[in-house]
Amino acid sequence: MPDDSELAGLDAQELEARIADVQRRMRPVDQQLAALRGERDVLLTEKRRRERSAHREARAEVKAAMKEGRVPSLAELVAGAEPADLDAYVYNLKTGGEVRLGFPGARRQALMFTDGVQTAQAHDLDEAARLYSAGWELGSPGRPGARIHFPGTRQERLVPADEVFARPRS
Repeated sequence: MPDDSELAGLDAQELEARIADVQRRMRPVDQQLAALRGERDVLLTEKRRRERSAHREARAEVKAAMKEGRVPSLAELVAGAEPADLDAYVYNLKTGGEVRLGFPGARRQALMFTDGVQTAQAHDLDEAARLYSAGWELGSPGRPGARIHFPGTRQERLVPADEVFARPRS
């Protein structure tokens, strides 16, 4: 690598010749790099295809389990379940998509209950069962349902408790 003082002493023609030489030597390396990138992209495409296929199969299995009644709905779970920790379960909509309970960004999952006037949050199934047996319903005043959000997003909504299913986390 020439130093600055050596480069400063070159005339314009010599500088252009050196630039052309470096570009000539770079061409095979650029071609190899392009070929390697192409090979990498083909492999990454196959990896994504397999991941999508595995995700689709997992959702289909969850939906089948829900239809067969092997997975309890959130409403059934609130009536009493062991273990009581909300994080001991993975929650799915009836479409098979995975969701979390409560507000996006919350540190812990929670279920909101109302007696028609006031609200309370249950952070475990024991508390949810206690509120439910006392006549409280899932939701907030005038807005029945379970608040869910999609993991990794700020997208949330209220859904009927019988449209959310829970399966033990493995």
